[in-house]
Amino acid sequence: MSTTIPRESAMSDRRLRLSASVRARIAKPSPIRQTMKMAERQTIVAMGLNPDDVISFGGGWVNHPAPEAFRKAYEEVAADAALFHKSGAYTATLGELECREQIARFEEHLFGVPRLGPEHIAVGMGSTQLTHDLIRTLVDPGDTVLLLDPTYANYEGQIALAAPGSRIVRLQVLDPDTWTYLPVADLERVLADFHRLFDAHQPRLVLFGAPDNPTGQIVPQALADAMYERAAENGGWLAIDFAYKCQTFCPPPAYYAWSPPDHPHLIAIHSNSKWARGLGRRLGWLEAHPEVIDGLETIQQCSILCPDTLSQMTMARYLKRAVDDGSLRAYVDHANGLYREAARVTIEAVDEHLGRPRLEPAGGLYTVVDVGTDAAAFVPEALRATSVLVVPGRGFGPSLANGVRISYGPLVMTPDKIREGLERLGRWMRRRERSP
Repeated sequence: MSTTIPRESAMSDRRLRLSASVRARIAKPSPIRQTMKMAERQTIVAMGLNPDDVISFGGGWVNHPAPEAFRKAYEEVAADAALFHKSGAYTATLGELECREQIARFEEHLFGVPRLGPEHIAVGMGSTQLTHDLIRTLVDPGDTVLLLDPTYANYEGQIALAAPGSRIVRLQVLDPDTWTYLPVADLERVLADFHRLFDAHQPRLVLFGAPDNPTGQIVPQALADAMYERAAENGGWLAIDFAYKCQTFCPPPAYYAWSPPDHPHLIAIHSNSKWARGLGRRLGWLEAHPEVIDGLETIQQCSILCPDTLSQMTMARYLKRAVDDGSLRAYVDHANGLYREAARVTIEAVDEHLGRPRLEPAGGLYTVVDVGTDAAAFVPEALRATSVLVVPGRGFGPSLANGVRISYGPLVMTPDKIREGLERLGRWMRRRERSP
């Protein structure tokens, strides 16, 4: 008598197998995702803590209000039956022409980026998706990508998944012994190290953030010049992640105004997440030579098909008015002032309560602090003891093994929470140092 095994039972006897690249990423999870999971309410409760008592410096997000006129643009579209119907339609894969035209005006108005046209712009579902698809557009197996050490933790995973078989080399820009940012403290040494790495590895793509996540620093103009010149000579690319471009606390370097018509080997990556507090309203854009934009279109046809139509409609509607009446500049300057003040409060509190080496932010949402021990063990111990959450540094690069990232972004509107959290952390660290 034969027995038919149910399909479900047969499947349970087989090994369920994911792709090799995904298995590798699961085995090496992003510290950002780990920290976000640690901050989830159920995890906090499982640790025996009261979620309402937790002060988190872990989040890489802004918390200032979005422009009121931007919110009203959404209201206008939603209130008009014909416009709302239109917002449910597909757009071009690279984004609506009007949206791309207004983005070009945004860049010229705020940063003086010249001769930027819609042919240089691709709209996407945020800078994360655009960076992933850009890597797929430019990088082949066996190619090398040059990153900084430290740098944004997501880049490594994006490269591994988007370009399997490629390699990563890192240019060290933080001295963990002196806790100094080397491109400022010792520019000639960093330039020499860059040229040595470039000669040895001939990277296809050089990628950095300005301002940087996690250090809050800004790559000097001389280093950006060298990166661009070597990439162009080699037929490669320099990509600059400008997610925090509107959170810059000092006069910006000249490359903030670089444009693909003048720098054809440049790619500028942008996001609505940070300047307009649009973290969940996914919209970003990429500026590059039209050949790169054409290549990216092929990739986006298979990844997102098209960007979000409602977000594009409201973005174009808002920018057209806000550039014309000057309110865009006023809004960005005001929000930037909030983060500059939050950075000042954070650094003062770090110095007063932690007394540990740190970097002073030149922009962005972050500083990094040397805690003098393995940060991967320090972070959960600190959370249990103080209900204060920071991010371990190792995932950003080897130089941050004994460092933590402290984000003032989520607490920008509540500076007293910044002071309270760092005071708690400092008290515990002093007790910990005194313990036998």
